[in-house]
Amino acid sequence: MTLPRILAFDVFGTVVDWHGSITHELESLNILPEDVRAADFVRTWRAGYKPAMARVMAGELGWMLIDDLHRIILDEVLDEYGVDLDEARRRHLNLAWHRLDPWSDSVPGLTRLRQGFTLCSLSNGNLGLLANMAKRAGLPWDLILSAEVFRAYKPHSAPYLGVANVFDVEPSEVMLVAAHQDDLDAARDCGLRTAYIERPAEFGRDQQSKDVSGSPTNDFHAESLEDLATQLDC
Repeated sequence: MTLPRILAFDVFGTVVDWHGSITHELESLNILPEDVRAADFVRTWRAGYKPAMARVMAGELGWMLIDDLHRIILDEVLDEYGVDLDEARRRHLNLAWHRLDPWSDSVPGLTRLRQGFTLCSLSNGNLGLLANMAKRAGLPWDLILSAEVFRAYKPHSAPYLGVANVFDVEPSEVMLVAAHQDDLDAARDCGLRTAYIERPAEFGRDQQSKDVSGSPTNDFHAESLEDLATQLDC
């Protein structure tokens, strides 16, 4: 098999642990009522993500950075759970998405993969968010790419094909690495190669593990980024 030249990574859930990170931060802030579990609050916040993006892509809302969409959803979820926060604390909490911790295998796995491939993010997160996250978590990207660059959220074709255009390669020379099969399916439809990463605890360790069977249509299936590095001889 001819290997790709560029590895493009989904970030939320694939490289960083959004649920565990924000749950831990919420618990440390101690701002939720006693009857509200931080783990549930975070899942509700995340659940608003795809519907909000769909409203933008349908033209119902103007183009927005994910930071702004996160804030709209956060305000709704705070109201839903009866949490009263002032503006300063709302802003601080909304920026928790900039402070996500990597999975334990992410930095060593990316470091190994970077020896043989060019690595870039390909996230719906905005550039500032991704840069702050990478700085804090030590993510060794060669380039940060995001939906903001292409003015379209995944799974629109523009971000996937945009990676190939940025690096002046054929789509087949790019491989998307992600923990979400729908993301990989959309990338494959654009001619990219695909690698599935298992993240059974993405939605919380208090929940039944998510299905991590992936699909036989993927080029690679790995338990972790270090496992993917091994499969790619890095």
